[in-house]
Amino acid sequence: MKKPSTYFFTEESSSLNEFLSFGLSLDCVVFGYHEGEVQVLLVERSVEPYKGSWALVGDLVHPESDLASSANRILENLTGLSGIFMEQFHTFDAVDRHPLGRVVTVGYYSLVQSKHYHPVASAWAKSTRWFSISELPELAFDHKEILDKGIQTLKRRVRYRPVGFELLPSKFTLGQLQSLYEALLSEKFDKPNFRKKILRMDLVTPLNEYQENVSHRPAKLYAFDERRYNLLRKEGFAFEL
Repeated sequence: MKKPSTYFFTEESSSLNEFLSFGLSLDCVVFGYHEGEVQVLLVERSVEPYKGSWALVGDLVHPESDLASSANRILENLTGLSGIFMEQFHTFDAVDRHPLGRVVTVGYYSLVQSKHYHPVASAWAKSTRWFSISELPELAFDHKEILDKGIQTLKRRVRYRPVGFELLPSKFTLGQLQSLYEALLSEKFDKPNFRKKILRMDLVTPLNEYQENVSHRPAKLYAFDERRYNLLRKEGFAFEL
């Protein structure tokens, strides 16, 4: 029987260094939500390649660092932001995705209330800015592809996990909740059906409070019951919109 060929870890191989000579990077898709609009945090590059272009928050991973700590380091180094939970969503490995050589990047995404985060550019980032995902500049590298994949991931996950509640005040109206999910999913919901579905899940607690200082009829306020959600999840409950 013919033995399978091997490409490295043999004395005869002269190409081992070729297998170990490509880079690993990490790109953070930091989504924000403010006043009914979904945004993404971008940095303006002050170095080549793509000097002067807007890009996702990203950089190379140090050889001695793991991915999770690298995500926090890169975000803080370039924007000054820290303590933001991020989650892996995809790996981008096109051979020619970086003009300087072979670089594979791991995408992370996060979802925050952008009004609570005020990034300040540092390191090689010339400036930072929250952009509406509907009005984006041209992006460096393949970051448009990464962002598009991040948006797809976000839309998929907010349907099956109640992550959207983290973007609302602790007390909110059902109208605010509907506006949030319409912005996140880029679609309109029928008002009665949306409210019926949300209330049927029994995840929001009605409060004996109403909106204040509004020009229209004050709406009733609700609160997300995270404790109940965690209990229901253990019993097999699935959040679904």
